[in-house]
Amino acid sequence: MNLFKEVEQAYKRVQNDVYRTPLLYSNWLSNHCRGDVYLKLESEQVTGSFKARGSLNKLRWIQEQGLQALPVTASTGNHGLGFARACNLLDIKGKVFLPHNAVTSKVESIKAYDVEVEFHGDDPYDTEIFARKTAEENGWIYISPYNDTQIIAGQGTIGIEILDELSNPGNILATVGGGGLISGIGSYIAKYSPETNIIGCQPENSPEMSMSVRAGEYREIKSKPTLSDGSAGGFERDSITFDLCQKLVDDFILISEDEIASAIRSMINHHSKLVEGSAGVAIASVLKYPEQFSDQSTVIVVCGANISYKKLQSVLCK
Repeated sequence: MNLFKEVEQAYKRVQNDVYRTPLLYSNWLSNHCRGDVYLKLESEQVTGSFKARGSLNKLRWIQEQGLQALPVTASTGNHGLGFARACNLLDIKGKVFLPHNAVTSKVESIKAYDVEVEFHGDDPYDTEIFARKTAEENGWIYISPYNDTQIIAGQGTIGIEILDELSNPGNILATVGGGGLISGIGSYIAKYSPETNIIGCQPENSPEMSMSVRAGEYREIKSKPTLSDGSAGGFERDSITFDLCQKLVDDFILISEDEIASAIRSMINHHSKLVEGSAGVAIASVLKYPEQFSDQSTVIVVCGANISYKKLQSVLCK
């Protein structure tokens, strides 16, 4: 599969209906690691997350195929929000399954769109399994947040925008949950900037992809609570993103909860930018290992800004 071609096709589908987000040079992080660090601000994307790209690409692809069944998905919030927005944009019905503990602000944002919402389970992975089974039983189209070629390709359009502004960056860092974001970006970058290192960043409390890649086989690991709710939970055993991460990701960095919180505060202090926990994971990776990024150009994908008031309050009060 030439996934980079899928990324290019995805860009044609979505470019007029998502933001081309800024690539901001960070004096703060550049000075910290004695290199050149850029922030790809998907935190300023429509819906506040990169997830708007993949969802729109998938639903446009469904329309192109002439498929009529109800599209449904499962999400902790950001993917569901992107999906809901895309449904409204394309004037189609859709349904979002959410875990009971999904962030309230994200749930309310999803409900602001004309989609059906149903709750099941307390772990994002359990919600995914239930949603997929329910879709199969009803003949619906299940849209995975990450285990889907068109979703991955849509997220990969970020790679096109990065290379349009910065040729051959030394490193690109992205937070990894199910692996759709880094698989999409990595597939495009591997074709057009093969010397670039692709680095996956995960919270220590939810490291399933990194542990699985390092073990060379799927490992199911029970997640602990994390500020990085956008990347929390496991991934499906047969997910195409596992093979892609094995092939494309050069290194993984694990980040503690205190380091995530510190990165969120630092983004407010140094750039006046509000980011969510999953974005803080990638930012914290450069803060944690500055020597790894010295004398190079590095892009951090700041994946989202949808942090709840309660979590933000806990971060700012530390």
